[in-house]
Amino acid sequence: MKDGCGRNTTRRDILRTAAHGFGAIALESLLAREGFAAAKGNPLAPKAPHLPSKVKSVIFLFMVGAPSQIDTFDPKPELKKFQGQRLPESFGKIVSQFTDGSTPILASPWEFKQHGQSGAWVSTLMPHLAKRVDDICFVRNFYTESVVHAPAMYQVMSGRILMGYPSVGSWVTYGLGSLSENLPAYVVMPQPEGTPEGGTPMWGSGFLPAVYQGNLFRPGANPILHLKSPEGVTVERQRRTLDLLQKMNEHDAPQEDEEMAARIASYELAFRMQAHAPEAVDLTKESPATRKMYGLEDKRTAEFGTRCLLARRLVERGVRFVQLYSGGGPVSIQWDAHSHIVENHEKMCGLTDQPIAALLEDLKARGLLDSTLVIWGSEFGRLPMSQSGNGRDHNPHGFTMWFAGGGVKGGQTIGATDEFGLHAIDGYHMRDFHATILQACGLEQNRLWYLHNGRQEKLTDFGGKVIQQVFG
Repeated sequence: MKDGCGRNTTRRDILRTAAHGFGAIALESLLAREGFAAAKGNPLAPKAPHLPSKVKSVIFLFMVGAPSQIDTFDPKPELKKFQGQRLPESFGKIVSQFTDGSTPILASPWEFKQHGQSGAWVSTLMPHLAKRVDDICFVRNFYTESVVHAPAMYQVMSGRILMGYPSVGSWVTYGLGSLSENLPAYVVMPQPEGTPEGGTPMWGSGFLPAVYQGNLFRPGANPILHLKSPEGVTVERQRRTLDLLQKMNEHDAPQEDEEMAARIASYELAFRMQAHAPEAVDLTKESPATRKMYGLEDKRTAEFGTRCLLARRLVERGVRFVQLYSGGGPVSIQWDAHSHIVENHEKMCGLTDQPIAALLEDLKARGLLDSTLVIWGSEFGRLPMSQSGNGRDHNPHGFTMWFAGGGVKGGQTIGATDEFGLHAIDGYHMRDFHATILQACGLEQNRLWYLHNGRQEKLTDFGGKVIQQVFG
């Protein structure tokens, strides 16, 4: 079909003409954001990994505000010995956000015990997780490069302290595609009270096509907004509309015009989700024993337990990457214990300990743990010195994160911090953290790249060191 100037009229022109005003602006924005350089068709089609791997899905449990490593997984008896004293001058100047290292050392208020056959140390804050230590690999010597929440969060999630770079979930989804035709590839479940300080860039796709960004699931019985069709729009009518768009796409789309194909693929996914997503998020189908295990019958654990159980149901149905946030919004519901660390950590551990342990137990019982990489971590740890007399300031210099499932060798503790838990010894940077995640997923860090502004951009930038010991 020709326009008034003799040019071919494409289905893009028709859509633009039909979408007047703000609709046209919105369509232009979507087209600009969703361009991609993949094979024409579904950009989320499954892709073969670079390396042999059992991992099909990733669940990243992010503790917003930063738990204290020296009060959870990294016991330091020296803190009790030096309680109330200044840190030795040999440690030099201490960099943190609000304190300078001159405040007294604060011993952990909790007792540490060894658990499991591995004898891993866990404090009394996490009695349920302590029972699962033989499935966990603790890495005690990670570090980040900012004492401020948002930049440190960006580094953990995207490898850089600045926003605008693709999140690790986007990279994994870009590298492997999706195993589910009926659900999003990348799902994000934030704290109901609000998002982390880092906001939506925490799960953004950056310069990658927008099809790889995280899809937000809301709290409550209907976690997916706008799933129902508008009043008067039948399934048959939606199907006819999509079929017409596809026919027009096949008829006159230039071979190189991939962005509209991506848009139509997203329409198709949304259409299929209307039929399949309600079942995936319906927890009433779970047994009473499973609901009790996740703590759904307890007001304290019900909310986070619901999200952990949803995570298991999603990976069970082929979702590639699930990101859960514990903490967000007001400081009262974060791990950011600048004061009253006892009250804060007992509250936050009380909300999450049982559900996280249940998630590991449930995945293992269903044969899903080997194919699911579970990660627990935060943007940094806490200092061994006190703040406000009973709290701790930010410590990016050395802190603990852990891995389970997905080819990880459980029952081991890797790395260490100094005698006070302040600095990592031979520490691992976030590039190493990400290189290890990619390796677990069968992705070789130097083969996973995207051309942006003339540069082959990678999650690990100029390269990270895979922590091979994690895999045994």
